[in-house]
Amino acid sequence: MRVLLVEDEPDLGSAIKRTLNLEKYIVDWVLDGNEAWDYLENQWTQYTLAIIDWMLPGLSGLELCSRLRTRRNPLPILMLTAKDRMEDKVGGLDAGADDYLVKPFGMAELLARLRALQRRSPQFQSKELTVGNLTLDYSNSMVVSQNHQGDKQIISLTNKEFQLLEYFMKHPHQIVTTEQIRNQLWEVSAEPVSNVVAAQIRLLRRRLASSGCGNPIETMHGVGYRLNLTVDILPTVNGGDS
Repeated sequence: MRVLLVEDEPDLGSAIKRTLNLEKYIVDWVLDGNEAWDYLENQWTQYTLAIIDWMLPGLSGLELCSRLRTRRNPLPILMLTAKDRMEDKVGGLDAGADDYLVKPFGMAELLARLRALQRRSPQFQSKELTVGNLTLDYSNSMVVSQNHQGDKQIISLTNKEFQLLEYFMKHPHQIVTTEQIRNQLWEVSAEPVSNVVAAQIRLLRRRLASSGCGNPIETMHGVGYRLNLTVDILPTVNGGDS
């Protein structure tokens, strides 16, 4: 999952980002409200959660929440602040925050509140995603394939391979560009590597092929890639890495 972290305290922001990375979140961390709004308006980046500090340079956390809700953006938001008065909490929630965490706080509580946001949010209600003969099980980060006879096999994937397959399965039969994949699955601040997407797709193809799923990821030369699961996939020896 991809999280936008908006926190202008360097030590706290770094600690939160490190904690979330260990929990396998993709984190874009910004220190300014105006920059955060630029990220939120970026059509290529789809966040699943936002952690926003109340007091920020540029746009405040309240202003960010209000702008999102005015545009009917349902992004789940956890507000961070040192303000602990009841009227402050009410103001933050009324501005559009879904939850409120008062500083100082422990990282275990932060993670628990993020999990609670996910449980309450409609976009996280589904525990499985199925396309063709592949199923992503979000409850245990597992991928299952099913053959013609109904036999099921668990496919072992790394975290990045799981994220990549999930992205394809959320856009089945659509052509997605290398830039779209990079923008969604790698942090904005990450050093760009020209072949990182192609390399990751090769690894995913090998995993799928070794599990008898063939090569459902097509290369659309000069355009991008497409997940094609319109028919049952027959077992194959060579997955193809073109």
